[in-house]
Amino acid sequence: MMSRALSAPPRPSQAAPSPRKSTFRPEIQGLRSLAVLMVVTYHVWFGRVSGGVDVFLLISAFLMTLQFVSKFDQKRPMGLFRHWLHLFRRLLPAAVTVIVAVVVASYLFLPRTRWLDIIDQGWASLFYIQNRLLQAEAVDYYAMDHSLASPLQHFWSLSIQGQVFILWPIIFAACAWVSRRYVLYYRRLLTFVFGAVFVVSLAYSIFFTVVNQSQAYFDTGARLWEFALGTMVALFLPGLKLSQNVRIALGWFGVVAMLSCGILLNVEAAFPGIAALWPTLAAAAVIAAGQTGSRFGVDRILSSRFLVRLGDNSYALYLWHWPLLVIGLSVSGKDHAGWLSGSVIIGTALLLAFLTTRFIEKPWREWKWPEVRRRRAAIAIVAALSVAIIPLSGWQLQVESERREAQSQAWVNNPGARVLDPTFLGDEPADEATLLPAAADLSKDWVTLDGACTDELVPASKALRGACSEQRPSGIPTRSVLVLGDSHAQQWSGALKSVAKANNWLLYSILKGGCKVTPEGMASNAECEEFNAEVREEVTRQRPDAIVAIGTAAVPSGPGEELTPGFRLQVGSWLDSDFDVVALRDNPRFSFNMAECVVRQGPESSSCRPPVEDNLRADSPFGPMAGEELPGLHLVDMTDRLCTDGVCPGVIGNVFVYLDDNHLSATYAASMAEELGRRIIASTGWQ
Repeated sequence: MMSRALSAPPRPSQAAPSPRKSTFRPEIQGLRSLAVLMVVTYHVWFGRVSGGVDVFLLISAFLMTLQFVSKFDQKRPMGLFRHWLHLFRRLLPAAVTVIVAVVVASYLFLPRTRWLDIIDQGWASLFYIQNRLLQAEAVDYYAMDHSLASPLQHFWSLSIQGQVFILWPIIFAACAWVSRRYVLYYRRLLTFVFGAVFVVSLAYSIFFTVVNQSQAYFDTGARLWEFALGTMVALFLPGLKLSQNVRIALGWFGVVAMLSCGILLNVEAAFPGIAALWPTLAAAAVIAAGQTGSRFGVDRILSSRFLVRLGDNSYALYLWHWPLLVIGLSVSGKDHAGWLSGSVIIGTALLLAFLTTRFIEKPWREWKWPEVRRRRAAIAIVAALSVAIIPLSGWQLQVESERREAQSQAWVNNPGARVLDPTFLGDEPADEATLLPAAADLSKDWVTLDGACTDELVPASKALRGACSEQRPSGIPTRSVLVLGDSHAQQWSGALKSVAKANNWLLYSILKGGCKVTPEGMASNAECEEFNAEVREEVTRQRPDAIVAIGTAAVPSGPGEELTPGFRLQVGSWLDSDFDVVALRDNPRFSFNMAECVVRQGPESSSCRPPVEDNLRADSPFGPMAGEELPGLHLVDMTDRLCTDGVCPGVIGNVFVYLDDNHLSATYAASMAEELGRRIIASTGWQ
């Protein structure tokens, strides 16, 4: 049945190619304008995602399908390499312009704590893999812990488009070959192929969005169905016969549905699963409505000179609006744009978009020299790439050079917590010494153990295997020590690693970001409750000699520190099972990014040295438990190595104490290793 449906009658070999017809549809250009206005206004004024990007993806596939089907119908060669060279030669100049502008602006206006992230994202944006980078970071609880997004984050959608711009032509060309080889209807074959892509990708997207929405949002496979939908609209459209009244209604319905999507749906938390059908089907309705020929049709508005002209600048407008918003907010110290400042950002983005299109994108597109030969087009692409590669490489080399220079003097100039030791024998570190870790490295300064758990430490539960890490001693371990909890437990591994190595311990951890270790029924959410239940079973199965956990929970810039919910009950359970328990007091947390405060205002600024009484309780929450004389419980308070002289500074011993608003840097945690080891051994009596 399928082969009969696909089979086509033979074509006369002498048939002449059909003449090319203009495929320009002004209402689609207006639709593109509407989509970019949704993206820009929702981002800038409302701090929300609109669904406009999904419309862009559909439109790009729709237009690309018309182009390749036309080539087949007119018996022109597919010319994949020429197509790719022509396409990316048109796309890169505006993208490179914005990337270089972001590099310069970030160097001038953004704190060093964000430089390394921006360099990484600059490379990823330039080579159309930004979505992969963001996807990798989306699963990392700590990678998302930034006060502001990257000014290049919006390149994720362009990266997905770039990947599809390579994949789709291959499918078109392969289907063309099959169609000619086996005498099949080209459009029908494409319909079957892209129909399958649509079904498989949509099912995958729905499943992935439910399982891990933060990853699915940036996943190419979870977005392919949106492109496939655009392709099928292009394939079905010639056979779609609708009355004028139906097309008028369909057009208005599509526009209203598209505009209301971002208002009625939490797009950022629900896409790209089944909810993304809303804006894409709405856009498909507008495309299907086409030119109604009626003064009541929405196409009359979409085809207006203003929207068509704006559509010409939509690509550049999308490129400019996000970095202007992010860098503007960073400079102003605000977390969102108001109506006035937002209007200034949008107006500036429109101006820059017009200038970029008029003086960079259009001249480059109309340049005839690269179109003569593929080699010339490749040279033009390399030249465009080089404009961004040179400043990115230079900036990266500068950061790495500063890092190497600082590391070479680290032991002398950057003692960190060691400077607070009464027996510290080194010279007072020079005030002008470079702080460590390098500010650009701070966001990456997270401690990790040597690798995933192996052998007997591999959790029985598959859900825990990705959360388990280990550090094994060189010989037979004297004891096994398990670290449990969230990111605040993990950060202390920076000190525990050295302690374990010095004492020949088997150190391992089972951690989940944002999930404190609690007894049954007291976790912060259902996912954490399930995780903790698995952890309890694993602890019972493995029976470590000791458990290390954070026993208190500080609050941002306030003295409301309390015991971790249910901690007394949880400790009692562990002690009843004959485990030693080392409970660490939480570090101060702040309502501002301490690392950025140091970079912007300097380590001696009073803003970066808040009073200890404003951030921690004067009497430790451990007090009542200390009075119970619980054998096997060892309470360790390192506050005097985090706060000194009545303040909790952002820098101690020329080392950044914090990498953000509440997490210790791995470098500073490591500098506390000797003192932490002494206190644990003194409290436990371990040999």
